[in-house]
Amino acid sequence: MEFVSPEGLRLDGRRARDLRQIKSALGVFSGCDGSASVEHGNTKVVAVVYGPHESSQGQAQHDRATLRCEYSAATFSTVERKFKAKGDRKSTELEILLARTFSEAVMCDLYPRSEIDIFVQVLQADGGEGVAVINAATLALIDAGVAMKDFVVACSVGCVDGTNILDVNKIESGAHGPELSVAILPKSKRIITTVMESRVHLDQFDQLLEMAVCGCDTVYTALREAVLLRTEVLASKSALEHNM
Repeated sequence: MEFVSPEGLRLDGRRARDLRQIKSALGVFSGCDGSASVEHGNTKVVAVVYGPHESSQGQAQHDRATLRCEYSAATFSTVERKFKAKGDRKSTELEILLARTFSEAVMCDLYPRSEIDIFVQVLQADGGEGVAVINAATLALIDAGVAMKDFVVACSVGCVDGTNILDVNKIESGAHGPELSVAILPKSKRIITTVMESRVHLDQFDQLLEMAVCGCDTVYTALREAVLLRTEVLASKSALEHNM
C-alpha cells in the first residue's frame, strides 16, 4: 500500500504537515468538577475531572495534591471486538503517562493533602489516542478550575514511505514505521513528554521532534479557542442571571 502519493498526498487527502480537523468543547457533562471532549479527525475522546478533594485512599501527600488517572476505551471504539476495555497493559501505561505528564503542569503544591481524579475514555479510535486523551484532560482540568502552569498540548508524528507525517491516523500507524508522540507546555515550548515507538537515527528524531512541536502549536491554538468560547458562554450566562 502506498501511504504517500508522488504528489505528496496521504490516503485521507492531507499533506505531510497537515493535522486532522480538531473539534473540542468544555463542560460537556454535569455532576463533575470539569469535563471536555476532543476529536482529532475520527478519534474521539472525553475526559472528566473530580477535585481537588480530600484524598479518599489515606495516601495523601502532606505538601501537594495526588493525581489519580484512569484510562479506558469503549468496547465499540474500534472495529475489532474488545472485551477488555480497561486494566490491560496499554491502559496502565497511559495512566502512568497521564499522571507523569500533568504532574509537570498542575500546581499540585497549592492543594496539599488533596486528590485530583482524571478519567479519560476513548469513544472512537482512529490513531493518536494517546495525544487525544492528553488534550482532552487538559481542557477538563481547565474547566474544573485546577491551577496549571500552562496548557498541556500533544501531537504525534510518524514516518511512512520515507516521508515524515504529522498527526498519524490508524491506517498510517499500521505501516509500523517510527512514531513519536510529544507533549509540551506551549508558552515556554518546554517538552514534558516524549514517547517513541521504535528506534530511529538521531538526525531523523530531531526532524520528527521539530515537526511534532510545530503540530503542538496548532493544537494549542485550537484548544485555546475552545477555552475562550467556554469563558464567553459562562460570562454571558452570569450576566443574564445577574440582570434577572
